[in-house]
Formats: sequence, structure tokens, C-alpha cells
Amino acid sequence: MSDVRIKLKSAAMVPPAAGDPIAGVIWITISMALFAGLAVFSRQAMNAGMHPFEVVFLRNACACVLLMPLLVYRGRSLLRSQRVGLYGVRVAISLLSMQAWFYALSLIPIGEVTAISYLAPLFGTLAAVFLLGEVVRIRRWTALAVGFVGAMIILRPSGAAIGVGQVCALISAMMGGLTSVLVKQLTAHDDPDKIVFLTNAMLMPLSLMPALFMWHWPKMDMLPALIGMGVCAVLGHVCVVRGYAATDASLAMTFEFSKLPFAVGIAYLAFGEVIDAWTWIGAVIIFASAVYITRREARLRAQRASVSDRS
Repeated sequence: MSDVRIKLKSAAMVPPAAGDPIAGVIWITISMALFAGLAVFSRQAMNAGMHPFEVVFLRNACACVLLMPLLVYRGRSLLRSQRVGLYGVRVAISLLSMQAWFYALSLIPIGEVTAISYLAPLFGTLAAVFLLGEVVRIRRWTALAVGFVGAMIILRPSGAAIGVGQVCALISAMMGGLTSVLVKQLTAHDDPDKIVFLTNAMLMPLSLMPALFMWHWPKMDMLPALIGMGVCAVLGHVCVVRGYAATDASLAMTFEFSKLPFAVGIAYLAFGEVIDAWTWIGAVIIFASAVYITRREARLRAQRASVSDRS
């Protein structure tokens, strides 16, 4: 799941190629369906007996195989970067986010994991305050507070104890928000394709180490789910990059919410899972606050750019 957040941020840094909001919305919606499919294929693999750590490694391995044509097309330049150290930090945090996300998928409904994941942009805003020294004024603090109220609605609607699955989903969202801040530095030096390729290439051996402690060779009947994971992950990233390149990031992000109905619908068809009304309400509140923050940041960037142009 951390790869998703990084692609969103990195794609947001790419200047719009065509300025086509309809195309952007279509690409974003397709990507959200693919990411929902990633969650369902992952659940199928875990239901078949695979440990979440194994699923993380095999997801990264499948993604690397599917990205090999990009290496052939770009050549060795795709492997070179001046920010290898920053990639290392980013990959370590991404691995923690992915492991927590997949572990949460094995414990709680896919729709609930998806709803909690909408907290990542809010955690990203907090990380920008403490790591980058960005100034956050009262409106954004209010939006953050509203978003976290939505999280409490999802996690404790009746005062029930928070379980391990919910904690893992929160950790994943927190780490995803942190990586979105780190990638701002990477996009100043490398293009999105290189970021995705190098990240997956570094994640594969790193994710193998914890997987070895839980390793069981996958059976042949797991192969469709594993291939589905890799295909959904890679194509989802491709679509989300195209979406953010085609239109404004604040508009594109609005359609991220389509991931929740996709996830809930596919999970219901595949596993008979449902989520309660509280989860829907909390997700809407969280997402609305995240969209507000994104749109306000876009306006502020536009204002700063306008002032800079005049000067």
C-alpha cells in the first residue's frame, strides 16, 4: 500500500501533459479499482495459507518481473540515482507500511482497511510539519482534527476495543503519510518511473528477509492470485501516474474515494464481507478533510507561484 501513496505524490509533481480532467478522472477511477483488486487477490492468497510477509515479498517479486520491460526500454539509466540513501530510508518505511497493510487485510474486512487508509494524507501533513517545518494554519489544523474524528468513528463506534487489525491499518496509514513526504525530495531528482522501479527493486530483497522466517512454498492453485496481485499493483501505478499527469492533483484525489465502493463491492462478491454504516460515515469524514487539505495546498501553491512570477 505505501507504493500507492508515493505514486500519488510523485505523479502530483508531474506537470499536466494534456490538461484533460475527464481523462484524469477515468485513469484515477481505473487505478482505484485495480488497487481494490490487489487487496482481494492478497486476501485470497492469505486465505489459502500464505503468511502476510510472504505475500508482501511475492507481490514485490511479481511487480519487478512485470516492470522488466521498462528496464529494457530505459536501459541502465533506470538503475542510477544520486539519492540512494534517501531511497533506502523510503524503502524501509515502505516495507513497514506494506507489511502492516497486508497483515491488517488478514484480520479485518477489506473495506475497513481501505477506509482507515484515507488517513495517510493527514499523517503526511503532520509529517511535513515536523520534518520539513511547513507552516500549518488554523484551517488545516481544523481539517486534521475533523479527519481524526472520522477515524475514531471507524475504530470505536460503540466503545469497543481496538484490535490488532485496526492498529496495523493505522500504522500502515501513518507510514504511508511519512513516505509521501520523503518522496517530495526524490521527485526533485528522479522521474516517477525510476522511483517506482528502484523502489520495487530494493523492496524485493528487503521483503524476502522477514518472509523467509514464515516461508512455505506456494501451491500451484495460488498462482492466479499471485499473478493478479502483481498485475493490479503495476497497472494501478501506471494508471494513477497517468491520472495525476492529466489533471490537477486536487481534482484527481477527489476520485480516490471510488476505491472504497470498489473494495467493498469486490470483497462482498469474493468473500461475503460487509462493513457497517459507521465505517462509511467515518470514511466520508476522513476523506472530506483530506480533500480539503489537498485543495487548499493546491491553492496556496498557485498563489505562491503567481507571486513568484510577478516578482
